[in-house]
Amino acid sequence: MHSNQPPPASSPIQVALVEDDVNFQNALMAAIETAPDMTLLGVARSRSQGLQMLEQIRADVLLVDLGLPDGSGIDVIRAALVRWPTCNIMVSTAFGDETHVMQSLEAGASGYLLKDSAPERLLAEIRSLHAGGSPISPLIARQILMRFRPAARSQGAVLSAREQEVLEFITKGFSSNEIAALMSVSHHTVLTYVRRIYAKLEVKSRTEAIYEARNQGLLPK
Repeated sequence: MHSNQPPPASSPIQVALVEDDVNFQNALMAAIETAPDMTLLGVARSRSQGLQMLEQIRADVLLVDLGLPDGSGIDVIRAALVRWPTCNIMVSTAFGDETHVMQSLEAGASGYLLKDSAPERLLAEIRSLHAGGSPISPLIARQILMRFRPAARSQGAVLSAREQEVLEFITKGFSSNEIAALMSVSHHTVLTYVRRIYAKLEVKSRTEAIYEARNQGLLPK
């Protein structure tokens, strides 16, 4: 039998699958069967079958769904990390929320894909994972990056010189009318500055504004 694809340079990637969605499972199994550089070692359809499978085989790549009929695939990930320390684990799931993502990565997954990829695309991701990559769906990557946003924000909202002046007067306990007199502006102008300060610091009260401004280094602690 002639094939346009070059023969695999080394032994095939041994793949195991924990997945209860029959359609997805069948499509992926069919795709792996056509790949010259992969072998499907085992398929489990539940958490308990997945844990049992870990005792019977040893895979290079483990694909795990999270929503299994008898529990969470995260348990299988944790067990696989202990049982197969050299195995690369990838989540393939419909769950895209931050809790599932972070729990999976903390449990030992190196990749996280939403079930919106064609099986052929998944084969490329399996190869990438096996080669040392960390395939992550763009939506998931964005979520992980968003976790670092508060840290970026805490480096400081940018206040104008006048807003900073108003903030310092607020910290000293002056009322809006007193600040207006001290700055020689109208009471209405001071309220505008206060509204802008609240919006930039994402707060709703003077106390919160002072606390957040100190947190962000806009005021001495």
